[in-house]
Amino acid sequence: MEPLERVRARLAQGETSSEALVRAALARIEDRSGEGAVAFTRVYSERALEEARRADGLRRRGEAGGPLAGLPVSVKDLFDIAGEPTLAGSVILRGAPPAERDAEVVTRLRAAGAIVVGKTNMTEFAFSGLGLNPHYGTPRTPWDRATGRIPGGSSSGAAVSVTDGMAAVALGTDTGGSVRIPAAFCGLVGFKPTARRVSRAGALPLSTTLDSIGPLAPSVVCCAAVDAVLSGEPTHPVSQRPARGLRFAVPRRYVWTDVDGHVARALDRARARLVAGGAEVVDVDCAELDELPEINAKGGFASYEAFRWHAPLIERARAGYDPRVLVRILRGAEATEQDIATLTARRGDFQRRLTASLASFDALWLPTVPIVAPPIARLAASDDEYARANFLVLRNPSIANFFDGCSISLPCHDPNDAPVGLMLIGRPGEDRPLLEVAQAIEPIVRPDAGA
Repeated sequence: MEPLERVRARLAQGETSSEALVRAALARIEDRSGEGAVAFTRVYSERALEEARRADGLRRRGEAGGPLAGLPVSVKDLFDIAGEPTLAGSVILRGAPPAERDAEVVTRLRAAGAIVVGKTNMTEFAFSGLGLNPHYGTPRTPWDRATGRIPGGSSSGAAVSVTDGMAAVALGTDTGGSVRIPAAFCGLVGFKPTARRVSRAGALPLSTTLDSIGPLAPSVVCCAAVDAVLSGEPTHPVSQRPARGLRFAVPRRYVWTDVDGHVARALDRARARLVAGGAEVVDVDCAELDELPEINAKGGFASYEAFRWHAPLIERARAGYDPRVLVRILRGAEATEQDIATLTARRGDFQRRLTASLASFDALWLPTVPIVAPPIARLAASDDEYARANFLVLRNPSIANFFDGCSISLPCHDPNDAPVGLMLIGRPGEDRPLLEVAQAIEPIVRPDAGA
């Protein structure tokens, strides 16, 4: 994985070309010994090469193009691409009408010069944090590939496309952690913006209340550059901040339940490095987090809103659903309008109280997920194991979605160890400050950050 700033520098210096970058990405996708066949559901080889040659021509004429000019990117198969149906990891939408136009975020990527090499595999309808897909297969996380471990979901192919050099960055969605979970399991940075900052036009919904759109990339700076394009904000670099003086709140109890030893040790090392670097990392009560299981006991916004969208489709094509996804959608059938009104009111109260708890801190600090990536075979074979793992991986990142905050997962494991994500959660709308904080601590908590 090569950070965008290095790739852009090599392009500017004539050390490589957009065509060479795209050809290399396509070769990795097509490599039968690799993960391309399960990481991607659609590949745009001819169009991508044409666009790469065009980008090289502009560069030769001194026209630099946009901030992502000539860079290969992947987009999750949840976003519309004009002229084809959006499958969202399913088989039952293969006969759906083709999209009339690209999703807004795809339009913005293209306008910034990005070259879309393909659509990436995902959990069906984005409704799981594990990344298993019975229709198109499940790409393996880069760690311990011989065993075959889950990549995390729902943006599973997105993460693997970046780790395996099939894209420079990837576009994913995050309703309860679907960008940050695969980032954590695959050793990437994953950024979930405040939901309202990035247009969801042309993205197939899971939960209109919780859905957000963000990048998976090699570094914080990469994520910030893509986020600026997606949100339409100025593309100036993230401001440099020192780690000294930053204050982080570490919630007790809820987010640390069932944390395995490897994850705990990686977080402990990261915490010690931060404190040595002059940051304050303070244990806090955050009792409001303990209330989340009871608040969302009936399935929460995702099940309710997913069921309302899927009900007509389930009536026509129920047998075509992944049963493990269908059972989660059907939970929403039980929710009443009063249930949702109560949930909305409780969410507002939760947001006010957590905002107050964070008043003197730069961010919440916690493990992205409490476990290392489990084997695909074990979860595929057991509904109970699947359900337990799915709850665990969604538990911590979903806090940010319910809070309507911004959040980022940073790798904090030692090189060659199982990937572990350190998650920061910031207040709603404070996305650029959170990116600045993440950039400040990245070289401290991430031993390979300068590699």
